Amino acid sequence: MRVVLVCALLSLPSLSHACPKECSCISNTKVVDCRGRGLYDIPRRLHPDTQELYLQDNRIRGLGSMAFKDIPLVRILDLSNNSITSVSPTALLGLRSLQRLSLAYNSLRELDKRLLGPIRSLSHLDLSHNSLWGLPGAIGESLRNLSHLGLAHNRLTRLDRSLLEALTHLDSLTLRGNPWRCDCQLIGLKLWLETYLFKGGVVDEVLCSQPEEMRDRDLQRVPYQLFHACMTTSYHYLFANIHHLESERLLRGHTHGNHAHPSSHALHVPIAMGEGGGGGGGGSMPECETKQKQRPVNLRHAIATVIITGVVCGIVCLMMLAAAVYGCAYAAIMAKYQKELKKNEELAAAAAQGADHATADEKEPLENAIA
Repeated sequence: MRVVLVCALLSLPSLSHACPKECSCISNTKVVDCRGRGLYDIPRRLHPDTQELYLQDNRIRGLGSMAFKDIPLVRILDLSNNSITSVSPTALLGLRSLQRLSLAYNSLRELDKRLLGPIRSLSHLDLSHNSLWGLPGAIGESLRNLSHLGLAHNRLTRLDRSLLEALTHLDSLTLRGNPWRCDCQLIGLKLWLETYLFKGGVVDEVLCSQPEEMRDRDLQRVPYQLFHACMTTSYHYLFANIHHLESERLLRGHTHGNHAHPSSHALHVPIAMGEGGGGGGGGSMPECETKQKQRPVNLRHAIATVIITGVVCGIVCLMMLAAAVYGCAYAAIMAKYQKELKKNEELAAAAAQGADHATADEKEPLENAIA
């Protein structure tokens, strides 16, 4: 009798965390499958030992604060293909073991920079097929261990380079299907992609949507000559190029200790489209890579020097123009002042002359009377 009572008492905790009736559980509830059940909210009474939770193909519209507090050990969380429009900044609080998170095929427009703050083990993040306009730069601090990032088919027109540089372990990146605006503000992304591909990273494509003359062109194959206007119209090209040169120098210094061939230290710069037989083959590198004409590193430094010199000369010219405008204004004011002063003197002289005539007229009758 006592044995039966003890067994009943021991079974009470497991009954309180039984598998939710809307889902199916596998391997002693460590894997919970709730796919395609028409759910509007996160199931309750999930087992605290749950390590994989699949909630895709439901009707969930939002994630509230600490929505997964009952499953702190979950490693895989799939919320794709729902109707999620808002996510609380503390929705994932407590999920320190989370490794894979999918929020693809939802209606997200923005992400709070605090959302992934407590998670340091995340290696796979899929945000594709949403309506994201951008990502907060501070979110990169939480994604340092990320190996895959999916951003395809959103509304991104630009991407902060500082965010990408924080992803030091990134192996694959998807960017296609976004309305990229290929102007001076995107030169930083182009330079980062060049370094990223050189290190062995994998990326799909960045097709320009604007301006009209660059529509449907891959950013990786757009020649640098088309960005030369940035040298005189924006500082983005200058700072991006200098930062890129510094990264390249550090990379060469790192590989120099391995006695790598000098030609392998220079990063590949895309050749203008149409040169060398049209650049066919889908952008792949030719077999005889050593025959490729690399841009000398010294030339890049020379370009940066010319840009800096141009900026300084522009500032000097502006100062000279300001001095000329000031001089012209001062001369005009002085001329007006002299003109008014001369006019006042003429009026004073005329008034004095009139007074003298009046005095003379008064003296004549007096003299006649005396006589």
